[in-house]
Amino acid sequence: MIFDPKMLQVYLVGGTQDVHNDVVKFLEKVELAMKSGITAFQYREKGNSKLRPNERVDLGLELRTLCTRYGIPLIVDDDYELAQQINADGVHVGQNDTKIEQVSVAVGHQMFIGYSCNTPEQVERANTMDFVDYIGCGPVFPTKSKPDADTTAIGINRLERLNMISERPVVAIGGIDEENMKVVHDTGVAGLAVISLVFDSKDLAATVKKMKNLYK
Repeated sequence: MIFDPKMLQVYLVGGTQDVHNDVVKFLEKVELAMKSGITAFQYREKGNSKLRPNERVDLGLELRTLCTRYGIPLIVDDDYELAQQINADGVHVGQNDTKIEQVSVAVGHQMFIGYSCNTPEQVERANTMDFVDYIGCGPVFPTKSKPDADTTAIGINRLERLNMISERPVVAIGGIDEENMKVVHDTGVAGLAVISLVFDSKDLAATVKKMKNLYK
């Protein structure tokens, strides 16, 4: 799948740890989110995940089937070998994950690459990497969904600055909710990436629709 910045608009991130390790519930929510209009899905199995490596592959293959059915790119967090095993469309790399150059060599032009950058220096370095397709910036606000986040909240002003500096489309993540999603969108970022906003929503379809409406 060829990368298109519009893929970033309504970007759902998650794994079984986000639904109390209930695989069936996880798949049901992901499929409902796809039906409701998310534009990308990142498979991120971390934190309190109980899945063994072979189970991660099996679940990844089910997600591959869903993403193909709904025409949505499947992105894998960090683990490029898993991404290759399940024929993902992209891989997302954090500053403290596998070195971005190593990922680029491994996946070549088979997948698009996202890169987490939270400082002007990191963004400027990413600008020199022609293999980076988009930048992830955050957490914008404090969040409990990513206890392993490697930085404190960057806030709206810094997000706006990072977006201006970046030569790649930016997707914002971290602490985004229905009250602040518009102010995040208004910084000019290409998209919003969320975890708990969707997975914990009492009306998942309505939540996704509100996100989509920001980009109409």
